[in-house]
Amino acid sequence: MPKSIRDQTVDQLGGRGSVLARQRRDHAEIERLMERYLSGTGQDREHAWEDVVQLVFSHAFAEETVLWPAVRRFVPDGEELTARVEEEHQQINDLVADVERLSPGDPEREEKVRRAFALIRQDIRDEEDLLLPRLQDATDAALRRRLGAAWETVRRTAPTHPHPVVPRRPPVNALLGVPLSLYDRIRDVIGRASPGRSGGGRSGP
Repeated sequence: MPKSIRDQTVDQLGGRGSVLARQRRDHAEIERLMERYLSGTGQDREHAWEDVVQLVFSHAFAEETVLWPAVRRFVPDGEELTARVEEEHQQINDLVADVERLSPGDPEREEKVRRAFALIRQDIRDEEDLLLPRLQDATDAALRRRLGAAWETVRRTAPTHPHPVVPRRPPVNALLGVPLSLYDRIRDVIGRASPGRSGGGRSGP
């Protein structure tokens, strides 16, 4: 059984630029932001939620565009493994879209946030314990670093909110993701700068 990437050194993962090390850093930051939301109050809590959403969706888009195609290419049962994670991503997408239609303080919103967090944690465990170790076994450190560079480029320009119209696989997700990313990032800047903003709002187109 391959060893979880959670329990390995950075060198074992292929260096800081490896896609495995980059994934693990993002996962740790997502966990930190979820805890900040759960322990926070008021505006800080809503900012933590916004940060969770923006990171989760840009991270997932990079996975679906760069990483999962590599898994399907190099890992013998990669199709089955990525299909499972893609299903988790879709469930998270649907829950977050529901949350973004509800106002802070709504009990239904809070319940959906907690369900989304539980799914995100399950997704992280599935990736770190099952899928990514299989990719590690099937690739060398140089390829993992090349994948890491491509993953980072996509993540920095990816959509940051749920979009039901975007499929989970390339090339169509990449084609639709470009205009939606611009829309999302403008929305993020305006939303965070708005005085008296209390969070919530509508989901993406």
